[in-house]
Amino acid sequence: MRIGELSRRTGASRRSLRYYEQNQLLRSHRTANGWRDYDEASVHRVRRIAELLGHGLTVDGVRQLEACLDQHDPHDCDDPARAVEVYRARLAVLDDRLERLRGSRDTLRESLERIETGRSG
Repeated sequence: MRIGELSRRTGASRRSLRYYEQNQLLRSHRTANGWRDYDEASVHRVRRIAELLGHGLTVDGVRQLEACLDQHDPHDCDDPARAVEVYRARLAVLDDRLERLRGSRDTLRESLERIETGRSG
């Protein structure tokens, strides 16, 4: 199938599909006229990539889960230890980011309360 059909079937933009391909997450074959041609398995793969990205993984993290991308059950994986490692590493990054955001929110809230009550520093 051509890139337009893959885009329609997965909801991923053509730009995203090209990006996935540039980052070795997706493969196509070139037709005689140079157009990208994807196989049926690409539909599932693109949906899985989008799901993982939507859950907060980076493109590099998804690439590290190559062994899991074609599984129909996302919890089945040819290399579950690798998946656990990637997920834990990303969770640590997200937890750190959340903690910093909470600190920023608390500081901003305190500043707002001081302004609203007319108190200074």
